[in-house]
Amino acid sequence: MRRESLEIRNYKPLRSSIAFFAILFFLAPNAYCKNEENTKSSMAVLARLIGNRADEFELSIIENKDQTNSDWFEVEATGNRVKIQATSNTAICYAAYTFLRDIGAVLVSWEGNRIDLPKAWPKYSKKQSTPFKYREYLNACTFGYTTPWWDWERWEQEIDWMALHGVNLPTAMEGQEAVWQQLWKEYGLTDSQLQAHFTGPAFLPWQRMGNINSLEGPLPQEWINKKENVQKKILQRMRALGMHPVVPAFSGYVPKAFAEKHPGSKISELKSWSGGGFESTYLLDANDPLFKEIGKRFIEIYTKLYGQADFYLADAFNEITPPVSKEHKYEELSDYGKTIFETINEASPDATWVMQGWLFGDNKEFWTKEATKAFLSKVPNDRMMIQDYANDRHKVWEKQEAFYGKQWTYGYVHNYGGSNPVYGDLNFYKNELTHLLGNSNKGNVVGYGVMPEGLNNNSIVYEYIYDLPWSQGKESVNDWLNKYLSARYGKNISTPVFQAWKLLIESVYSTKYWETRWWDDRAGAYLFFKRPTLKITEFKGNPGDKQKLKQALDILKRESKSFNKNSLYFYDLLDMSRHYYSLCIDDLLIECVTAYELKDIKKADELFKKIEKQALDIDNMLSGQPLNSLNNWLKSASDYGSSPEVSKLYVKNAKTLITLWGGEGHLNDYASRSWRGMYKGFYWPRWKMFLQAQRESVVNNTSFDELKVRESIKQWEIKWCQSKEMY
Repeated sequence: MRRESLEIRNYKPLRSSIAFFAILFFLAPNAYCKNEENTKSSMAVLARLIGNRADEFELSIIENKDQTNSDWFEVEATGNRVKIQATSNTAICYAAYTFLRDIGAVLVSWEGNRIDLPKAWPKYSKKQSTPFKYREYLNACTFGYTTPWWDWERWEQEIDWMALHGVNLPTAMEGQEAVWQQLWKEYGLTDSQLQAHFTGPAFLPWQRMGNINSLEGPLPQEWINKKENVQKKILQRMRALGMHPVVPAFSGYVPKAFAEKHPGSKISELKSWSGGGFESTYLLDANDPLFKEIGKRFIEIYTKLYGQADFYLADAFNEITPPVSKEHKYEELSDYGKTIFETINEASPDATWVMQGWLFGDNKEFWTKEATKAFLSKVPNDRMMIQDYANDRHKVWEKQEAFYGKQWTYGYVHNYGGSNPVYGDLNFYKNELTHLLGNSNKGNVVGYGVMPEGLNNNSIVYEYIYDLPWSQGKESVNDWLNKYLSARYGKNISTPVFQAWKLLIESVYSTKYWETRWWDDRAGAYLFFKRPTLKITEFKGNPGDKQKLKQALDILKRESKSFNKNSLYFYDLLDMSRHYYSLCIDDLLIECVTAYELKDIKKADELFKKIEKQALDIDNMLSGQPLNSLNNWLKSASDYGSSPEVSKLYVKNAKTLITLWGGEGHLNDYASRSWRGMYKGFYWPRWKMFLQAQRESVVNNTSFDELKVRESIKQWEIKWCQSKEMY
């Protein structure tokens, strides 16, 4: 990426009289002198971004006397000095990034940063505030779908990204297995019993939430140790930046071996999660005295290892129906809520219990208003926070009366499973925010943000969402887009490029949820990514406007001659191309399956060749997007291991998560990826087997045994996950 060489300026101390320094000392703003030490962390973020030019920034923290404790910032650029005053280090970072982006000098994204600094800073002035005390980020599932193989270097980049986007309530789930290991050993469990309990590294999020045990394990000790070390650095950096990391707490789930050692305790063996096929999980009853004892001990160990926390995540019933009786349902639910809170409170007084609000929308049949009220009833309103982050699907807060006085945060999942079709809905996010702020029934909403299950895709969505709590939806999407493109591509954006992006907003970035993912209860981003089935002939169409997408793509291709091949412009051009041509494959597949069913072999064979060529072309094209690479994912997994045996386990975890997943339900292909290597090495071989079997049945005039073919494909998938191939 093009980057102007940074101009280094040495600012020498003034040589003047003692009297001058005395006057300067007394007249200088005390806030800046007092807070210089307090801004070291935000200055370091800025220095990592723009190098020595960070020396031209004066940063100061001003105590917020507003009772809401919400953040504000003020930026003034004059005389080639940029002065930023703000209420926190994260607000400073966001302010600095806003300035750099507004002047078209910097754009930070997962796929790369564009940095082109002017020789002198232009005159600039801006002041903004946000009504949201917290800006949240990261789903509990992100720690499986994206971060399993991250080291400190990669985490440092992500924490910088968070700071620059104003995030101050990040989910911080790494490193907890070291605590669980010590805890369960104190209760008499052996190493072999814990090996049988822990899942493999890619599947830990769902064990932590009580959904599964042991899947794709064992968990190597080196993994536990590495994540312990990286979590210490993560928390240290987050706290230095004034963030409030949300860390884990005990929600009642215990290992099978623990349940067997305590036959006198009330422990429920729960129904297998998500359609079955998984090992049972075990939930300790809230009224059992062991519940508080274990929960308090977990926090004690955690605190000794990682330091005190203010926010503890405890999800008791994520996608699991609570084991309560019909006769005493509400009483038992209130006991669970009361006990979880009291456990956290007794171990860490004044801390806040955080829980995901996903369950209330996912299982709305169980979580009626009465059930939810009961669960929350015995927890103080100001000591609990519900993260209602599925507003692109469920709108829980409206149905649950803004959680009956509890603190809550508003947000979106956006990304499910790390699956990466091109989509989002900028106008929806804007309109929803203005509706929320103007709603008299919004209750005690204290936060805003996005909690994706997977990262490294659709950067524009995250850029826009994290501006909204500051702009409060007062800026039009077109005005925002113009500034965004200038920062991402360079200042002189042509009219055709802007027009292409307006078409993209109308065609792909007008889809708040990618409906295709769960078409016919089969997971997968596109039809091409789903395990083959004859039912695709019933598919009604992908979301968005494919025709407008093609118009935008044609314009972007024509204008590409003005841009460097390594620029973010070409990255976006590839993004739109892989998406468009993947949609085309879906259309061709429907035609091909239909043609074989109609015994039109000539037409079907022609379509077969087109699909194969399209799939291989996309695979080759994706060499221009290093993040969208199966080899990159697998190599990261392999490199994380310190021995061939451990590396092999990690690679199998990495392959299984994005393909078979596990169980007997519908999770296969849930985390499907539009990546180089997947088109050629996984998706096309499956469809090729299916279509060839279909053709063979036509040629031999025999009935097509779809179940048999799908079973043979599943066996092929199992071997694919077990193979050493790195693609």
